[in-house]
Amino acid sequence: MDDMLIKNGLVYDGTGGPPQRTDIRIQDGRIAEIGKNLTTLWGERLLDASGLAVTPGFVDIHRHFDQMPFRENDQNYGEVMLRQGITTAVTGNCGISAAPQPEKAQIRQEMRAYYAPVLGNFADGDFFRSFPAYLKALEKASLPVNTAAAVGMGAVRICVNGFSQKKLTKHQRTQCSQMIKEALEAGACGVSLGLMYLPECYETVEELGEILKPAGQAGKTVTIHIRGEGDSLVKSVAEAIAIGRAAGCRMEVSHFKSCGAGNWDREIHKAISLIQEAREEGQEVFCDFYPYDCASTTLMSLLPPSFVQGDMGQMTEKIKTEQGQQELRRLLGETDPDWDNYILSLGWDRITISSGDSKECGQYVGMTMPEIVKAFHYSDEVAALCDLLIKDKGNTAIVLQSMCREDVDTVARFPDSCVISDAIYADTDNPHPRMYGAFPRVIADFVKKREVLSLEEAVYKMTLLPALRMNLPEIGAVRKGFRADLNVFDPEIFTDKSTYQEGKRLAQGLRWCILNGKIAVENDRVLSLSCGRLIKLA
Repeated sequence: MDDMLIKNGLVYDGTGGPPQRTDIRIQDGRIAEIGKNLTTLWGERLLDASGLAVTPGFVDIHRHFDQMPFRENDQNYGEVMLRQGITTAVTGNCGISAAPQPEKAQIRQEMRAYYAPVLGNFADGDFFRSFPAYLKALEKASLPVNTAAAVGMGAVRICVNGFSQKKLTKHQRTQCSQMIKEALEAGACGVSLGLMYLPECYETVEELGEILKPAGQAGKTVTIHIRGEGDSLVKSVAEAIAIGRAAGCRMEVSHFKSCGAGNWDREIHKAISLIQEAREEGQEVFCDFYPYDCASTTLMSLLPPSFVQGDMGQMTEKIKTEQGQQELRRLLGETDPDWDNYILSLGWDRITISSGDSKECGQYVGMTMPEIVKAFHYSDEVAALCDLLIKDKGNTAIVLQSMCREDVDTVARFPDSCVISDAIYADTDNPHPRMYGAFPRVIADFVKKREVLSLEEAVYKMTLLPALRMNLPEIGAVRKGFRADLNVFDPEIFTDKSTYQEGKRLAQGLRWCILNGKIAVENDRVLSLSCGRLIKLA
């Protein structure tokens, strides 16, 4: 630990209150003293923050970096976070977690292939049969930021019932519930759901209300990628509220947004009203957002669940046939009340390939589906879609031009929303810019450029508020006794540089990032990638 004194900074303490010019003393990795005109003690390093803002370290509760701590040859994932001032991050979101994994090799292979566009390709050694085993591996890893992990209900269900659409038996529901209880007792910070994805799209409120009881009993948060973010947004938010009520647990609607031009400036207001009504009735329901109007997901998510029918192998064989492709064309031309048809709500021209696992599919990166059809002489977009899924074994990620800025701003202003990145780790040279720039973008765009939020509001939504959501102790605020996780920067200079065209551009303008009492970043130079710690919640 490095004892130090931060002098003359304008401190935004994370609570949302107005800033105060004051000094901060750091000793033994914690904030030891806060006050004006503090004098330097022997052995302390002096950091002059005159003209600079001092904030708590940023807390990203939705990031898909589950496997990154074990990739020794790709440790710049820590630099990407630290350069944004992210000092704490949570893995295991959207029902997708690296653990538990199925015992049966074939199902495990299907799970890994399905998760690859979000988590990246799995190494052979990354076989975590249980969530406690995953946490033990994290304890041994060198962590660049404080790391907490949620357990994904999708992974749990795949372990118990594969990708099958069959309703879970009573015994299987008990198995799922027991696996979640085991994960929470081992230190998982919560549970995540991904009702948009296979096989969770087959789950019901009744089923989840029973399975998630351990989360409610433990006071843990359940985050949810809702079933639909387009035409069925309001219905899907109502479902999330019903799940929380049935399970008796706090609900966090992940990356809250309204997709599809026909829904813009309309459905988001209805959905917010539902959340407000639930809160007025005493239920804990919250939401988060990322500061962009484009989403990122998997190419597989474009397939209707009724087409996959819970059998990944059968689906792959089906899309190889003309009959199967004709069936898919028909389904993609129809609305489904329980599934977002992005082809109808957005159109093919708003879907861009962002990563391809195979070398052959890598040439499609950066192209829209109509551009691929024209350049590679496919008969239509469905033929191209099927060919990509076959060649890439489903490991393709896409960017969706799905939202409008006004709706994003509406969610940003909503008092109960906090900031996330939703960074996905598909193997690509051009990730969604939110991976490299989400948090400084809030300051540069939402605060300085467009004045959607005040700086104190933005800091609150990036620090204490997300820490409280996931029950993360002693972080998120400039408070005596709290962990010394702090950022120091000039708000006029600190900014994101990553774009949709050039995704791998690091943020700039961070004077210091202090993590657990050590200087991790100084003048945009990362000094250490091992200052983090594993956060396990009892």
